[in-house]
Amino acid sequence: MPRDDFPRIGLGTYSSDNREQWTENVRTALEVGYRHVDTAQVYENEEYVGEGIDQADVDRDDIFLSTKTVHHDVPPESEQVPEAIDGCLERLGVDAVDLLYVHWPSGIYEHEEILPYYDDAYEAGKTRNVGLSNFTPELLDEAFEVLEAPLFAHQAEMHPLLPQDELVAHAQEHDYWFVAYSPLAQGAVFDVPEIREVAEKHDATPAQVSLAWLLDHDNVAVIPKASSRDHLEGNLAAADLELDEEDRELIDSIDRRERQIDPDHGPWNW
Repeated sequence: MPRDDFPRIGLGTYSSDNREQWTENVRTALEVGYRHVDTAQVYENEEYVGEGIDQADVDRDDIFLSTKTVHHDVPPESEQVPEAIDGCLERLGVDAVDLLYVHWPSGIYEHEEILPYYDDAYEAGKTRNVGLSNFTPELLDEAFEVLEAPLFAHQAEMHPLLPQDELVAHAQEHDYWFVAYSPLAQGAVFDVPEIREVAEKHDATPAQVSLAWLLDHDNVAVIPKASSRDHLEGNLAAADLELDEEDRELIDSIDRRERQIDPDHGPWNW
């Protein structure tokens, strides 16, 4: 198991509008007990996430803060990558983040061109850990050959409708965290009969069942998005939901498969 003080339930902060909401959402999340906040350059909300962290009555050292840089919408010169990394820190209002991801292996991304900049950021103390996001197992293996910093995490979509068995097995084999984004399949899990059946059995919500199923996997963490205090608290409570073998078999029997985040530049579409 990788580093065991990593908060396995974090707050995902992507939204396509009303980015200012994340100041209040992050502050509230930290107050109800979250200690892991995930954002990204492309979300255009790092400033507000940073304000939420600053306003919360929680020591910065107790918060695991992650962000990501992207390479499909930046200038073609790879020298822009250090500026992108520094821009993330500036917008967040911090000297360092706890985890810095390559957001997508696309655009100007090439292992040999881009990953050394992440090693540099790691060595300079701008990030305490390095991660990758939306990679395939093959791309992960290729990145391992270049990246000198230890890989802390790989982030990709995962939920009961997209189990990601191969990626999870890769994380377990190489001893890093797999961080599941869109862990509720953007709400699609709410109406899945098998998940609803397990939820009724445990007097839980379908969201809690989906999160508990994910957390039942070794080396897997989750970053559900939530805004209301009730939903924030409900998602956090999923850590206390224990599924039995019957529950796992029922959820694993779901034959519906859906990917919610599926851009053309996703490497599974190449």
